[in-house]
Amino acid sequence: MQTTQSIDGTEVVYERRGDGRPLLFLHGGMAPPEYWEPVVPRFEEYAAVVPQRPGFGTCLDDPAETSADEVLDREVEYARSVVDDVDADGDPILFGHSFGALTAIEAATGADVEAVVAYEPAVLPEDFRKRADLADRMEALIEEGERREAVKRYVELVLHPEGIEDLEAWLTAWPVWPECVELAEEVVRMNRAVEKYEVPDRIDVDAPVLVLTGTDGPDFLRESARAVHEALSHSRLVEFDGVGHGGPSEAPDLISAEVRSFLRG
Repeated sequence: MQTTQSIDGTEVVYERRGDGRPLLFLHGGMAPPEYWEPVVPRFEEYAAVVPQRPGFGTCLDDPAETSADEVLDREVEYARSVVDDVDADGDPILFGHSFGALTAIEAATGADVEAVVAYEPAVLPEDFRKRADLADRMEALIEEGERREAVKRYVELVLHPEGIEDLEAWLTAWPVWPECVELAEEVVRMNRAVEKYEVPDRIDVDAPVLVLTGTDGPDFLRESARAVHEALSHSRLVEFDGVGHGGPSEAPDLISAEVRSFLRG
């Protein structure tokens, strides 16, 4: 593991594998850095850099001190810190999933990067954003001592909005369950940040951006992917049939092939 520090002094921990142009993998939501394990081997010619998100590991001493208003800024700064820290022959590439995809795009507005790949950025369409209440619902459950139920609510509304027949069985097979329950408050803050984020008319990223989405994911994320694509000056949008929100780990061959084609172009 390697470490660096963001502007506010937060220690940022990341793993680097291999040689070549750095390719930063930014995980999102409840996913740990291990989310990228199916994807990394498909980019052997790159130096894979996998940071640990502050607040979702040991690198943030007290995540409770970070307000919802600061969450996205904090994560953008950690991504930029890694970009600045990696010893590279050329500018790095950012590949983010969900909240990591939003982080990647925002980080690229103030960092020198070669390209950005964003799988279903955690952005809410305007009408959906105005009535979003997941953070409030989770917080109410936490205050009632129902931390597990709070995280289940996140899983139901974000990971399986189409419905799931046996949630308990799915959770039992989920690698991060039940340890992820400890992150309940952090997930509330993350969701508040998402609920407050508005896609600007123009996202000021000079590097080319590949925006990806899947037909089996939440409809609101597909709509948001199109909105993000339209706000970017140099963007390509690709939609995968039969792939859900977990696309990169769910269909690594399919997603990686598209990303590799984009990077070659």
